[in-house]
Formats: sequence, C-alpha cells, structure tokens
Amino acid sequence: MMYQLLHHLLILLLAFYQSTVQCLNLNFTSKTRPNIVVVLSDAFDGRLTFAPGRDVVQLPYINYMRELGAIFLNSYTNSPICCPSRAAMWSGRFVHLTQSWNNYKCLDPNATTWMDQLKQSGYQTLSLGKLDFTSGGHTVSNRVEAWTRDVPFLLRQEGRPVADLVGNLSTVRVMTHDWKNTDMASEWIRHIAQPSQPFALYLGLNLPHPYKTEALGPDAGGSTFRTSPYWLKKVSYEHISVPEWLPFSEMHPVDYYSTITKNCSSSFSQEEIRNIRAHYYAMCAETDSMLGEVITALRDKGLLNNTVLLYTSDHGDLAMEHRQFYKMSMFEGSSHVPLLIMGPGIKSGLQLSQPVSLVDIYPTLMELAGIPSPGGLSGFSLLPLLSGSNGSRPSWVLSEYHGCNTNASTYMLRIGQWKYIAYADGTSVPPQLFDLSKDKEELKNLASSLPEVVQHLDLQLRSAVDYPTVSKEVHLYNRQEFLSWRQSLGNNYTQVIANLRWHLDWQRDPQGNMKAIEEWLMAHP
Repeated sequence: MMYQLLHHLLILLLAFYQSTVQCLNLNFTSKTRPNIVVVLSDAFDGRLTFAPGRDVVQLPYINYMRELGAIFLNSYTNSPICCPSRAAMWSGRFVHLTQSWNNYKCLDPNATTWMDQLKQSGYQTLSLGKLDFTSGGHTVSNRVEAWTRDVPFLLRQEGRPVADLVGNLSTVRVMTHDWKNTDMASEWIRHIAQPSQPFALYLGLNLPHPYKTEALGPDAGGSTFRTSPYWLKKVSYEHISVPEWLPFSEMHPVDYYSTITKNCSSSFSQEEIRNIRAHYYAMCAETDSMLGEVITALRDKGLLNNTVLLYTSDHGDLAMEHRQFYKMSMFEGSSHVPLLIMGPGIKSGLQLSQPVSLVDIYPTLMELAGIPSPGGLSGFSLLPLLSGSNGSRPSWVLSEYHGCNTNASTYMLRIGQWKYIAYADGTSVPPQLFDLSKDKEELKNLASSLPEVVQHLDLQLRSAVDYPTVSKEVHLYNRQEFLSWRQSLGNNYTQVIANLRWHLDWQRDPQGNMKAIEEWLMAHP
C-alpha cells in the first residue's frame, strides 16, 4: 500500500511539473490535436498479429486493435537488437546514421526524440518503462562480445534456452516489473492526464523478452522462457509447429556462428522445442494483457475517440526457428515486428501490405501532431498509407545489424517478394536471397541460382546504404573500443576477459583464445 501511495504521489508531482511548464508557453487542447499513446514491447514476433500466426495464441487486445484500426503486415525492425532498434525508433534515423552499432553504442543522451518534439509543441508527456536507446548500457560481456566478433574463435555467449513454468492457474502477473509500469500508465490516463491539453504517453515493456538465467551469473543474457499455467492456457498446442532445421553443413556461415554462440548447437528434443515455443507464446499473451490495461483505461476515461494508439516492438524472437532463439538475425522471427494503429480517422479493419519499419514512427507522430518533421529523418509518415496513398515512400525497407552473436555486419533489403541479405564488404561473405512468397520458412537460399536478382537488389541496397564503407567503420570502432577497454584493465585484463559469459568455453584453450585476439588486432591496424 505504501509503495502504491508513493508511486501515485510521484506521478502527480511529475505531471504537475510538466503541465505547469508547458502551459506557461502553449495552450493547445485535445480538441485540435489527438492524444498519442505508444506501447512498445520487446521481442514480440510480428507474425503473431495476423493469420495464420495469430491462431497459435489468444491475443484479444491485439485483435481488438486490428479490428478497430489498421495493421501493417510487413513491418520490420531497423536493427534486430534492443538498443540500436530503439535508437532508430526514437530518432527516426537508420542506425548507420547515428552509429548505433550495438547495445552499448547508441544515441547520445541529449539526442532529440519524437517525444521531445511533442513536449516542446505543447503536449503533456510521460515515458514509463523500458527506454534503452542511449549509449552506455548493458553488460561488459555483451559489449566485448560485439567488439571481438571478428576474432576467429567460436565461444558460447548465451545460456541454453530453457522453459520455466511458475505459479499456478491463478498466477497472472509473472513479469511484475512490467505490470507496475502498466499500472502507472493506466493510473496516469485515468487520473492525471489533463483534458484541456493533449497528452503523449509512452509505455515500454520488457516482455516477451526471455528472462535472465540467474544461475549463469550477473552477466547472463536472457535465455529463460518463463510463464505461468494461466498464460499457457491461452496457447493452442495443436498450432505450435516444430521448425525445420538445416543440417550444420548447409547453414550459412553467419547463421552457423550464431547457432554456436547462442548455445543452440547441442541436441534438443521435439518436446523441448515445442515447450520453449509454447512458453514464448504465453509470454506474448501476458504482453497483450498489459496492452489491454492501457486500452481499458482509455475506454473508461472516454478517450478512445480522440487518442491515437500505436503498438509495436523493437524486434522479434526466433523461438528455436533456424536452430536459434533470441534476435540478432534477419530471419522473419527476429526482424518482423508488429505494428498496429487505431484512433480518430483511421479506418477499421485496414490491412496494409507495404513494407514499413520503425523509423516511420517519428514522422508519423509529427504529422499526427501537426509538427513539421525535422530534416534528416530516414522514415516516412504512415498516414498517406492509411488514407490509401503511397506518397513518396520507397518500396523497400532497410534493416542492419552490427552487434554480438554474429561475425559480420548484416544488411537486409525487404522489397516485394524478396528478402536480400548482404554481409560485411559484400564479397568476403556470401549473400542470402529468399522468396518469401514461396518460402516463408526461409530455408532455400536462392542467391547462387538467381545472380541477376542478387545484382539488382544489391544495387538497390547500396543506394540506401554504402554498406562496405559502414562495415569498415564498424571494424575500426570495434578495434578501438576493445583496445581502450583492455588498456583500462591493466594487469587485470587476462583474468577479466577469461571470466566473461564465454568463460566455460574460454577455459578449454585460454592461450589459443588470447593468441587469436592478438592476431586479430595485428591484422587490423
């Protein structure tokens, strides 16, 4: 009770301060501009929001948004990892433009976001929950793994993915931290938001990101898929597929590296795989319920008619597809994100197939609020698509990845039926090409059999990003950051690097691993 009272008081004081400061200069009302609510989850596979993926788990509030608003069927992250993806969403710019290379290197704290723009234009604003778009976060192990990805060793960096069932059929609140933030958001809508002033609310959720595996220590990543029987009942087991895996010998070299470093190279029974996937879907159901709390608060307050609600995620989760879990991949489970929007003037039941991405959110919110978009944005407003026009938007979207668990910078162009994936300098690592109209599981790499298509798509990709040059920039950054970190440790370097998340594999050949690092540093002066 005391905790709730303190939280309520904190929200009151924060809202009073924001409202007072803004009302001194501007006097906009909710009648002239819509309220804006953005809910961003973590690691939600966008394919679950429409058929046939939606059949596997009950998501009543996502269904509600789809029926009363619009859904984008081909929405993608601009980088399939937490911080760089969020940096793109908050800044409206591709990650190579902001140099958001990994979970440690993203936006400067003083970077201008769309929420800053809304606040400056008179919106009452509040951001709650997971933000994670500025530099300096995440574990030391995570950043060192990203810096050393070019070192020719294969060390497991993650815990083996596992399913964990907790509580009983009455256990609703498994991710308590997310629920606290959801409660605060709902309370703010009901009691704090001023009807005389438009408001903008952001709620960041950690679910359905897998939980940290505590037994692996403080640097452990998230490899535990945890839920309760209450949420597991929302999953239709008969619709859970066991994904087909390519043999190791047929894997693309980057995918092989990811499988090893994500600790997925050992044997998994079909029951294990199905169980992990079921737990992941159940975590998505819990996420949906939090979205429902926000919708309910807006409805109870009578705000649905003048509020634009947008739901999306920073990336997806492979959930054992392609012999991987987590993100860090351009495969659909990792890169395809949900994007639904409902509110005044948005046609009900609208399904849009044009490719869009998270950088489109910034200019969309600016147009909704009647604010001129700043120059240099990578995205385009979604409002023309919602009104039946394509506007000036390109027919492709771009995603890129430069962090840990892959051993090459990765670039994806999604256009029409094609997904084209290029790596590094474009020559040292072979590309991948998938025809998603015929190969939704992405098991048939057509790059070698369709060279003319590859050439055409590669030219389009290079028109969007000079990716060989960007890859060189990342190589240089990784080397400089690693050298700086090593120097900061002094005599402790040998002990510290041996005890990062890869410590079990490191111990098998510590001298060989140290030699591999030295040869990497010497080869890239």
